[in-house]
Amino acid sequence: MKTAIMTDTNSGISLKEAEELGIFCLPMPVVIDGKDYYEDKDLMVEEYLKALTGGRNVTTSQPSPLSVTEEWERILSLGYDQVVYIPMSSGLSSSCMAAMGFAEDYEGKVFVADNKRISISLRTSVLDAKALADEGMDGASIKRILEKHATDYIIYLGVDTLEYFAKTGRASQAALSIVSNVLSVKPLLKTTGDKFEPVTVARSQKKCEEKMLDNLKLNLTTRFKGVDKKELLVAAATSCVDRKDAEKWYETVRNAAPGYETFYVPLSCSITTHTGPNAKGVGIMKRIRV
Repeated sequence: MKTAIMTDTNSGISLKEAEELGIFCLPMPVVIDGKDYYEDKDLMVEEYLKALTGGRNVTTSQPSPLSVTEEWERILSLGYDQVVYIPMSSGLSSSCMAAMGFAEDYEGKVFVADNKRISISLRTSVLDAKALADEGMDGASIKRILEKHATDYIIYLGVDTLEYFAKTGRASQAALSIVSNVLSVKPLLKTTGDKFEPVTVARSQKKCEEKMLDNLKLNLTTRFKGVDKKELLVAAATSCVDRKDAEKWYETVRNAAPGYETFYVPLSCSITTHTGPNAKGVGIMKRIRV
């Protein structure tokens, strides 16, 4: 059984890296001043941040049904027996449920896994799926395992403002209400799937970062208590305009989790539309072992 793994750029996996890893990655569309662009194809994150902070009209868009199904058909034409497609969580986008509907026409050749993930957690599940496929596992089994372990992670996200989340509806109403009447605070959110929920607020970016790191350490000793360090991944992600700020945050996260394997990815263009610039995140993901 030859099974292909496919995701989109919301995983933080670039098109070049996807090719190197032997997976397939769909560039996510965004719209700037009414014109469609495709991440990592004709638009880089750095360019997108300039558009976002430069007052241009920026919105997200879903992959067209045709772009998704054409990619499935291209993959199958390469000699693969099945495709496992792992898009962003259905709780954050309707594109996942739409893809599940398209897959019904492929009679067991395409499986869409809704494992409730985004960004650093999505990347981890994609790489786990690739490892399972390399072992010869079929698409139905990979989908079942991914969905079974969907919530074996937690992400914390600190943002400058909930303005962007409010516009796009990716934060819960509870998250919006905690800061609706408070000025000059930095919201701290978390997710284990679906929408982002409130944790607390901080009076400065530095305090928000400290609270994220405190929650990181707390979860390593509670939620993931007893889990071998080799089974966990700790990751950082940002939408920082200044690359040095992103590098500094990653180094800070690494120092907060000694002995754990860590990695960093920039937040995708689509995600940055919701978080706004200079957001910082940290997450813990449990590897899949079968």
